[in-house]
Amino acid sequence: MVKSFIVTFVISLFALTSKAQLGYMYSQLDLGVAGTVNTVYGDAKVQQNKFSGDVSLSYNQTPFVNYVFDFQVGNLSGGNLKKNIYSNQFSNNYTAYTGRAQLQLGEITDYSQSAVANAFKNLYLSSGIGFIANNASAVASQGNSYVSTQSNSIEAFIPVRIGYEFKLFNAYDEPTIKFDLAYQTNYVLGDEIDALKLGKSNDIFTQFSLGVKFAIGTPTSYRKQISY
Repeated sequence: MVKSFIVTFVISLFALTSKAQLGYMYSQLDLGVAGTVNTVYGDAKVQQNKFSGDVSLSYNQTPFVNYVFDFQVGNLSGGNLKKNIYSNQFSNNYTAYTGRAQLQLGEITDYSQSAVANAFKNLYLSSGIGFIANNASAVASQGNSYVSTQSNSIEAFIPVRIGYEFKLFNAYDEPTIKFDLAYQTNYVLGDEIDALKLGKSNDIFTQFSLGVKFAIGTPTSYRKQISY
């Protein structure tokens, strides 16, 4: 009887522990894709919205501390000579590589006792370093004539990003799909993404993005419950 009780107790305890751990599990690797709207604030007076595509790989130290590596291909453009003959116009078919750290509020807040904190736990801030390979051409007004310029360069930039992850959970309460809505400002450490060097300030480009990430790694455990 005692032996049967001990065996039953151990089996029950193991089952309860396993069930509890399922609520704390998450994947340490995510593969993502995103679409982005780009706007440049540089030496062209008229801004244009252009598009790019993004592929990312995320290493999740925790569900709320992430290290994200992005590869992006797209276009940056600005200016409009048809609207203003004394303006400038450029187009840049670029590629960019970015590595950044991302901190979500859930890592530093107790969201188990507050509906408001729970709603904001997936809000994040992120920054790091990026490199953009420019393939840019421009037409600049110079008096009554125009001058064409070209830029094939690589420049570093600092991304500053704010966003929100909408996490979807499977039957075991593991976050397996994440929709990522974000706004990012990129401070370029140079002045060539628009192929124009007409001012004292470096170029800036902003990005509004919507993406989706899929858990692809082996699940591991977290110290507190992820889903409420």
